[in-house]
Amino acid sequence: MIKKSNLDFKELNLSLYFLAFFLVFIGLTALNSISQQYDEKFLSSPFIKQILLLIPSFIFSILVLGIPKSQIHKYVYHLYFIGIILVILPFLFEKHAGTHRWLQIGLPFMIQPSEFAKLFTILALARYLSDHNLQMKKFKSIIFPIIIAIIPTGVVMNQPDLGTSIVILAPVIPMLYWSGANSFYLFLIIAPFLSMLTVFHNVAFSIWALILAITIILSRTTLIYSILLFFSNIFLGLLSPVLWGLLSKYQQNRIITFFNPEKDPLGAAYHIIQSKTAIGSGGLFGKGWGEGTQTHLKFLPVQESDFILSVLSEELGFICILLLLLIVGVLIHSIIRNSFLSKDRFSSLVLIGIATIFLSHVFVNTAMTVGLIPVKGLPFPFVSAGGSFLFTSFLMLGLAINLSSNYSE
Repeated sequence: MIKKSNLDFKELNLSLYFLAFFLVFIGLTALNSISQQYDEKFLSSPFIKQILLLIPSFIFSILVLGIPKSQIHKYVYHLYFIGIILVILPFLFEKHAGTHRWLQIGLPFMIQPSEFAKLFTILALARYLSDHNLQMKKFKSIIFPIIIAIIPTGVVMNQPDLGTSIVILAPVIPMLYWSGANSFYLFLIIAPFLSMLTVFHNVAFSIWALILAITIILSRTTLIYSILLFFSNIFLGLLSPVLWGLLSKYQQNRIITFFNPEKDPLGAAYHIIQSKTAIGSGGLFGKGWGEGTQTHLKFLPVQESDFILSVLSEELGFICILLLLLIVGVLIHSIIRNSFLSKDRFSSLVLIGIATIFLSHVFVNTAMTVGLIPVKGLPFPFVSAGGSFLFTSFLMLGLAINLSSNYSE
């Protein structure tokens, strides 16, 4: 049971802010270069927007430091339901860019509610898992946490926003594992997805079927249960073509062109091809700040957010990207380490969830810029332009610093 805490700011690990602001500085360097293309309205510049949004983001992050752990623990379910309401609200208004992802409330910028749903979902998961710690070895104990994550995920997927819905789900397995859930039960959660992914390749599906069979045998479950698990996964994999038809056209195109970019070089594959071109042309040290041809001739799309790493690579080179990844790696490692050292389970689980969200964004954004995965439209933490994500990133960082402290409870 978490009691009221006595916070001493001297015990807070504020060095994480220095890492975050170093990332922000790198992002602003790229955005300043990109903003040379914007010579119209003052607020049309992504560089100016990012600076203006940075101020309230940091202020609210500092305010989070003063919230007692007991109060965070007490009201997380309220925040979770607020998060669900927020992701439903865009459906009540007209679409923007063909989706229901944003809310326009009269500000110079729009709000993306799904960014807040990420944070509120991991808080709710941490509360439930910490309150039911002794029951986590039972299979039924992992069902409700999955439901907690699936509800906002399903709403966000229908906006549609496949990338964000994946990120909301991403912390579930690490948090369940951290809470002590049975590893075999976690395998059963992942198995259906692997069955659906491998079915399109005969050799991969055969290898996966073998791994599935061996794992089920080693688990020493009853014969009937083992047969049911094996064939239900195989059958689900064979149903993948039907599930494929449930994806929207643009999602199908992104996946198809990921495997075969030449099929639509001026359409769905355009982003990946231009990103690779920008990265390859930058070399080790880049062409120089403001000298990126892919960037300033506008061949590179969504350069201020989704493909900002391509801009940095073209203008400042591989050295800059290496430094960027090292810094964000230290930041995420510090959060995970603090999770391991945390004195209470709720704080530890929240920290794992936050680290997973940051890591998911880093992996997806980096991988899609080099064509390792389909384009998902996920920004890079503290670097990409985007008001809602910058705001929630600083909220998560403030929360991570708060919950990492070992003040008395």
